[in-house]
Amino acid sequence: MLVIALPVSAASLPDTIAKIKPSIVAIGTYNRLAKPTSKILGTGFIIGNGKRVATNAHVIPANISKQNKVRLVVFVGQGSNIEMRNATIAAVDKTHDLAILSLSGSPLPPLNISSKHVREGELYAFTGFPIGAVLGLHPVTHRGIISSITPVATPAQSTKTLSIKQLKALKNPYRVYQLDATAYPGNSGSPVYDPKTGQVIAVINKVLVKKTKESLLSNPSAITYAIPAKYLKALNSSIK
Repeated sequence: MLVIALPVSAASLPDTIAKIKPSIVAIGTYNRLAKPTSKILGTGFIIGNGKRVATNAHVIPANISKQNKVRLVVFVGQGSNIEMRNATIAAVDKTHDLAILSLSGSPLPPLNISSKHVREGELYAFTGFPIGAVLGLHPVTHRGIISSITPVATPAQSTKTLSIKQLKALKNPYRVYQLDATAYPGNSGSPVYDPKTGQVIAVINKVLVKKTKESLLSNPSAITYAIPAKYLKALNSSIK
């Protein structure tokens, strides 16, 4: 009888998914005067003391303020068992399109942010809410390899063809991870993690990188990018 040995990562991924799912949340807004009253804008995940939520900065709408009736909220749970909690902005890093929110209520299980050296060809997974609430608040997991570690912006033959954001990125370039797995708009803010340990190595980004790296394309590609976790770790450490 032929016995096929599965890779360690493939064998342990189901257990890792079960452990990290309680830390995956949806980021949205609530307005009791609107219809619908709530909107799902992206994904986030619990870090630090269990009351901090990491996500992309672009997920947070610009109309959040004390003067209007739109509240920033985090949806905890999955399926029909959903709890809505208030959230406030704790820190924002616009350069790397990252944000950390402070969450009301009791702490949730946090994910660990890894400092490991990531290599091309390594296999990772990410879990979030693709296409927001269209598919329901059921966390979805994808996996793929790091297909490239690439600059956040690509130089052009002429500065006239570059956008302002691309020019700024070229002045202070940093590298991002390119994945061979497909992420969707609702996946923005999803953690990219080690299938064996669940440690977060990056944050999915569907907006910043495409606008800078692919601004020359009339039809942006379906390539998935992620912001390295070291920038999230630095942002979290900056909070007093």
